[in-house]
Amino acid sequence: MENLIAKTVVKFMLPFIQIYGVYVVLNGHLSPGGGFPGGAILGTNMILFALVFNLKEGSKKMSHDTSTLLESGGALWFSGLGLIGILLGTNYLGNRIAGFPIGVPGEFFSGGLILLTTMGIGIKVASTFITLFFHLAEGKGYKHD
Repeated sequence: MENLIAKTVVKFMLPFIQIYGVYVVLNGHLSPGGGFPGGAILGTNMILFALVFNLKEGSKKMSHDTSTLLESGGALWFSGLGLIGILLGTNYLGNRIAGFPIGVPGEFFSGGLILLTTMGIGIKVASTFITLFFHLAEGKGYKHD
């Protein structure tokens, strides 16, 4: 049975939830939030769509291949940023010590690498939520012998 009210509300709310998730990711270095909570918001947003519209429609919005690619890409992005510090002769994820401009505290482009690392974490967390949900919903989880 199709639930017209749920579908209408979700269609209306999804863009606002996505904007809020991106906001939480991008402002995590200035206020509470960051990559994990913002990624969780973005991932559950996709799960909400799949629950209301069905798994097949949810898979069309983000395929398993795309989700896996983003999952790996987020991890590589974070790791690559960490290696920049090592390549510059400082610590892994070296920020100010590696020479990255910190900026004025409280402004959007302050914190050096922190903004970029939270973006990678947000992508990784969102895609992990989505992948895990679809694997569990489709019965592709752990199987006993």
